[in-house]
Amino acid sequence: MTLIDIQSLGVTLGDTLFTDLTLTITKGDRIGLVAANGRGKSTLLGCIAGHIDPTQGEITRARGLRIGHVGQHLIPDDADLTLYDVVLRALPPEQADGEAWRVDVVLDDLQVPQELHQQRLSTLSGGWQRTALLAAAWVAEPDVLLLDEPTNHLDLHRIGLLQGWLAALPRSVPVVVTSHDRAFLDAVTNRTLFLRASDSRSFALPYTPARAALAEADAADARRFANDLNKAQQLRRQAAKLKNIGINSGSDLLITKTKQLGARADRIEAAAWPAHAEKGAGEIRLANSGTHAKALVTLEDVAVATPDGRLLYRTGQTWITPGDRVVLLGSNGTGKTQLVRLIHAAVTGAASQIRCAPSVSMGYSDQHLSQLSRTDTPMNAIAGQFDVGDSRARGLLAGAGIDIRMQDTPIAALSGGQRARLAMLVLRLQQPNFYLLDEPTNHLDIDGQEALEDELVSQGAACLLVSHDRQFLRAVGTRFWQIIGRRLVEVDDPETFLAGEMA
Repeated sequence: MTLIDIQSLGVTLGDTLFTDLTLTITKGDRIGLVAANGRGKSTLLGCIAGHIDPTQGEITRARGLRIGHVGQHLIPDDADLTLYDVVLRALPPEQADGEAWRVDVVLDDLQVPQELHQQRLSTLSGGWQRTALLAAAWVAEPDVLLLDEPTNHLDLHRIGLLQGWLAALPRSVPVVVTSHDRAFLDAVTNRTLFLRASDSRSFALPYTPARAALAEADAADARRFANDLNKAQQLRRQAAKLKNIGINSGSDLLITKTKQLGARADRIEAAAWPAHAEKGAGEIRLANSGTHAKALVTLEDVAVATPDGRLLYRTGQTWITPGDRVVLLGSNGTGKTQLVRLIHAAVTGAASQIRCAPSVSMGYSDQHLSQLSRTDTPMNAIAGQFDVGDSRARGLLAGAGIDIRMQDTPIAALSGGQRARLAMLVLRLQQPNFYLLDEPTNHLDIDGQEALEDELVSQGAACLLVSHDRQFLRAVGTRFWQIIGRRLVEVDDPETFLAGEMA
């Protein structure tokens, strides 16, 4: 049964986000919505929810349809409410008075600890804020659920719980979800829509097989376009020959035939449609300045502790050598970021139990991109820090997906994806031989994640990284350190840890 029918939908906000989009949403659909950063995913969900008016086209919703919409950001008015009250306020007034038990049920289903119920939303982590928004969207039991980046700020355990929760929803409730987590999309979707400025494509497949089907379809389009142009060129060559013969012989019939061949060539060229060429959201390139050191970083049984001095674990004696791509595994709160900070301090000369080779040149990025000053401008972050000149700086920023209009605005005004790409550009220009990366794929779209994977692997750069992105850490890691109890242990692969976290 069709619940939502989208016909010839288009939105233009300065630039064209998408045009001529046709899509039906039916019971049982689990649709993954995929596009680069800033290409209209959130806008499309806003249109479906009725919060944004499209530029063109129509959306027809089943009569009385109730839509639950989980956006990416908190509503400012919610920040000072308790988690419980945010969910309660989402109930219609007549239900809020007599059916507050619904709030307890949905919070229990999402495994929200009781001690968090009465905490103000602004004091909670990003992951719990996302969970509160999800609970508020579901508490009134909508007929359709729209989820915009629901895994943002969630650790692997919470992502696993979310996957299980979605799997347990009534099959009659369709879900449309945007996410940059490829493994999550594979786990929770049965259809994939690749949103494009024109010629969006939909496949009745989860993300990974749909991506392969899209590549085949684009390749077929490219071959068809080339064949059409070749056919038109052949017709024009034939027309040119006949025209010469017709003029020399004075044959009106041949001249008429020449015009007919030219007209056919015009029609073929007019109908030919070039294969889709995705406009990149900005390239990600890294550098590796190289080193002859046998060990870049050596850990001499380092004690990793909380800021107040409570021991979390000890590292034993271990090291990172050139070319190692070490993934640090551990549940939230076990001290992954603490070790990253200790190594960062050691490279800058402020830690004693960690030895770094003199030739180490570090590139550092934390999960909040705090190495970028939010009051600085992208232009000053590049031209003011590196000797590249203003003209090249603007070209580098444009190549990273930050257009001329945004280059002189505060970094705080950039989207999360743009800030992440700016951070990668800064890393590249630093030319490090050792990358220290804490959640580097936060805010990066799928193309950006894959580009970062390729760069880390192809450059052969050494790195220590923390990531909740299963696909990313599997693709990049060559060594895996896991925090088990109060010890740091090297394991053969991440699969046992991932399976335990997702359970």
